Amino acid sequence: MPTNFDKVLNRRTSNSIKWNAFPKDVLPMWVADMDFAAPQPILDALQKTLDHGVLGYEFKTDVLRANVAARMKKLYDWNISAEDVIPVPGLVTGFNIAARITCPPGSGILIQPPVYFPFMKVQKNTGTVMQIAELKKVTHGNTLHHEIDWDVFENAVHSNDARTSMFLLCNPHNPTGTIYTDEELQRMLELCEQEDILICSDEIHSELLLDDAKHTPIASLSPEAGQRTITLVAASKTFNIAGLFVGFAIIENENLREKFKAELEKLTFHTNSLGHIASEVAFSGACDNWLDELRAYLTANRDFVVEYVAKNLPSVRVSQPEATFLAWLDFNELLEQGKVTMPLQDFFIENGKVAFNEGAAFGPGGEGFVRLNFGCPRETLIDGLERIKKAIG
Repeated sequence: MPTNFDKVLNRRTSNSIKWNAFPKDVLPMWVADMDFAAPQPILDALQKTLDHGVLGYEFKTDVLRANVAARMKKLYDWNISAEDVIPVPGLVTGFNIAARITCPPGSGILIQPPVYFPFMKVQKNTGTVMQIAELKKVTHGNTLHHEIDWDVFENAVHSNDARTSMFLLCNPHNPTGTIYTDEELQRMLELCEQEDILICSDEIHSELLLDDAKHTPIASLSPEAGQRTITLVAASKTFNIAGLFVGFAIIENENLREKFKAELEKLTFHTNSLGHIASEVAFSGACDNWLDELRAYLTANRDFVVEYVAKNLPSVRVSQPEATFLAWLDFNELLEQGKVTMPLQDFFIENGKVAFNEGAAFGPGGEGFVRLNFGCPRETLIDGLERIKKAIG
């Protein structure tokens, strides 16, 4: 039976961060988790564990890591071994550990803002230097996309009087929804090889593809790329199990892998046993029919957002993401007209009773934007868009 993604679930009765951070009359469209139930095979596996009744310490199973490796082979023809897969409590943990083991204090970490805001905290956490390769905004009528300015990218390497140790890549990109082409990834890789820069690639949204989009892990481009890259993946966004806190670092370089594991042990990080179970099922392929239905629903929601903005919000620009369930809305023209005010999150909470992520939090290039989560039933999405329209008059 097809999944009913139109069903509205009451999440205010749970301890949801997304739904309980603001007053009850505010519609939350901010935190990046979806308002859909997880796939039934995952729920069944978790229920079986709960029915057993004992929730004690558990090993990370060989099957879990083997399923991750097998899925990389299936999706990308990327040959990795189960030994290359290291469970982590989440991808933010993963890229912070990557920086700790590869970036000496005072060295640089290259990022491409506007980008997922925890990227900009890594430098503070590790005593390193932020190096900015801001993405270029390109508009087409009411839509926009972001692309690499290669001069900016190359000039950011070894900038701010620091040698770049790590390139922290976000692909698919959050918040713009861009998927980098194989040619773009190859050019990034060549520069990192030339300058001896490690790549840490956050690919958490890699299975949330819209239309017929294609994703390529940068580490899969060549054996050399695999030796230079720490790839971070998870079932958390794709299958809506983020609260179970399990992700995976894929590290083909044995020396790098052992350093990463040692740092995990040093910091005494542990992953969640229920998250192991859910991830094992997710990466097994048992939920792939559900995922196909989800992608179709999210693509239709993405198209609805773009069409609504064009018809009802002519001074607003919106991304057409190739992946994720996140839209990136540009209100800079309305800011110039004085029809909205900064900070935008406060403006829309006060005037529209709707909450988004403030664009400025995503770094340079995010000013005047908000991030909207369209991973929700269509009824909720329409309500949120209507609240924007009401707020700006």
